Amino acid sequence: MIHTSSTTDLKRKLDNMTDTYTPPKIWKWDKESGGRFAAINRPIAGATHEKDLPIGEHPLQLYSLGTPNGVKVTVLLEELLELGIAEAEYDAWLINISEGTQFSDGFVNINPNSKIPALADHSGDTPTRVFESGAILLYLAEKFDRFVPAVGSPLRAECLSWLFWNIGSVPFLGGGFGHFYAYAPEKYEYPINRYAMEVKRQLDVLDQRLADNQYLCGDEYTIADMANVAWYGALVSGVLYEAGEFLEVSGYTNVVRWAQQIQQRPAVKRGQRVNRAWGDENKQLPERHSASDFDAKAKK
Repeated sequence: MIHTSSTTDLKRKLDNMTDTYTPPKIWKWDKESGGRFAAINRPIAGATHEKDLPIGEHPLQLYSLGTPNGVKVTVLLEELLELGIAEAEYDAWLINISEGTQFSDGFVNINPNSKIPALADHSGDTPTRVFESGAILLYLAEKFDRFVPAVGSPLRAECLSWLFWNIGSVPFLGGGFGHFYAYAPEKYEYPINRYAMEVKRQLDVLDQRLADNQYLCGDEYTIADMANVAWYGALVSGVLYEAGEFLEVSGYTNVVRWAQQIQQRPAVKRGQRVNRAWGDENKQLPERHSASDFDAKAKK
């Protein structure tokens, strides 16, 4: 039997799927790992190159990408502007993580963790940096006293609980399920089953909460909803990892109702477009510097 290089490679991959992995005593970084994002994954922190970040005319400077974590922040900023809060005007600069922009010294100075989103607030005497999506949501909500219940209110505890539930749960959805289902070089049954089970459990947690509540904090729309709908709303809408059928998301009817209701808000529709540079061109707005950018994009 003649073996071509392609059949040999296939056989090796099939053999590897049945092999067990014995970890060495000391792990060493000797090859790229991470599937689609292998080129930007590394076990060390810090800058790889020098490059200043651009600064626009508004006090709030956002450096981000239109992924779920980035959408959390742009939706909140657009909701604040929808209320007529002019001080919430912002510049949103695109950070292309596939090109390693997040490893520039300018970005690392704002977020030493080299992850989007990152915010610089220039409204004070010295700039204030805020990184991690949950921290940015809380910072902005408190700064403008909107979309977060007042200190001392029982609803505040509920809001923060669901906000940080999101921060703790999403890694299982994105880094766990999303990676092994959509991005890993090969698909393996064990990790996909493990994380699919956990994501369905999370959806059930949300579904039960929303069975008797319009929003996660009852009748009040808050940053907890913005954080969670960016991930789980996208998931039940079938656009995240294209996993809607696999996870039978239509069965979580309360989550679907909640997501559809929030996604119809004008500010949410705008926020979902900001820093998006792929997919339907009508839903893209790679950079945003004023409200007129949305109209200008629509006229093109």
